[in-house]
Amino acid sequence: MDVIRILLAILLPPVGVFLQVGLGLHFWLNILLTLFGYIPGIIHAIWVILKK
Repeated sequence: MDVIRILLAILLPPVGVFLQVGLGLHFWLNILLTLFGYIPGIIHAIWVILKK
């Protein structure tokens, strides 16, 4: 299941984070990072997915 989340994190970072943690702080932080730049959103999403 983590492979699917990582693929989603690369395509749509907030979706990958949402599937991992729901509508928590990390989800909103990832949306903010993705708006500032696509690459920071991807890095944060992969970090959140691999951390759990």
